[in-house]
Amino acid sequence: MKITSTLVMLSAVIGLSACSQNDFDGADGVNGDGAGGLNGDGISSSALDPTSPAYFNQTVGDRVLFAVDQSTLTAEGQSTLQAQAQWLQQNPSYTAIIEGHADEQGTREYNLALGARRAAASRDFLVSNGVADARLRTVTFGKERPIEVCSNEACYSKNRRAVTVISAGVGS
Repeated sequence: MKITSTLVMLSAVIGLSACSQNDFDGADGVNGDGAGGLNGDGISSSALDPTSPAYFNQTVGDRVLFAVDQSTLTAEGQSTLQAQAQWLQQNPSYTAIIEGHADEQGTREYNLALGARRAAASRDFLVSNGVADARLRTVTFGKERPIEVCSNEACYSKNRRAVTVISAGVGS
């Protein structure tokens, strides 16, 4: 009986230790993709690191919103893009793809063209604020990639956007 209880206790200890994380397996960000960690490309994934894509997305802001049927930047959109331009100038090893999106109203063709104009307006603003054109590309998705799906203004307003997606590597 003593051997059985010892084996049960030993199994429990081994089982619990297998569930815990140590300081070197990545869950705490030392070697992995956790807070403060580096991903496989040597790029920090911490939203606290001002040179990381997570910081760009969460603190600088990766998207600007547009009014119905418009590709003109709002004052708030210009402010976000100004912050993006400053971040991109301080982090020259990143390139960006600017995605243009539209809400579900209108035809597919109209929304593809509108998304293209929104992406171009954002790119043009970034270039006019010192970001090299060679580091930027645009793509349009029209209404094909909504972030909200419903038929009311609350959803439509979130889908009328341009999103700046950054990646490491200087463009040619």
